[in-house]
Amino acid sequence: MTTSHELRLLPWTGPDGKPCFLSTDDSDGYLSRLADNIESAQLGMATELLDQALDMLADTDTEPDDLRLLAKDLTGALRDTLRVATSRDHRLSSRSTDHRFR
Repeated sequence: MTTSHELRLLPWTGPDGKPCFLSTDDSDGYLSRLADNIESAQLGMATELLDQALDMLADTDTEPDDLRLLAKDLTGALRDTLRVATSRDHRLSSRSTDHRFR
């Protein structure tokens, strides 16, 4: 079992909006693979949304309501991307700490 500083931040939240964590030594387990797949999908959606945003912002005829929806979608994508980055940073940091002691 992992120690508390090695908990993996998962790419979803609980029903009350609080972060979810996974404690496992098995990076190939079902939940770890599910989290990896969801992270990949979230990053892919963020990339697509960024492309859409660039197109919409370049179009001078874009309606204000469309820009508000774009801002809402970008905010969600940024939140997800930051959660993925935080999770990966924690996992990389714990791996580099492990290697220093070997």
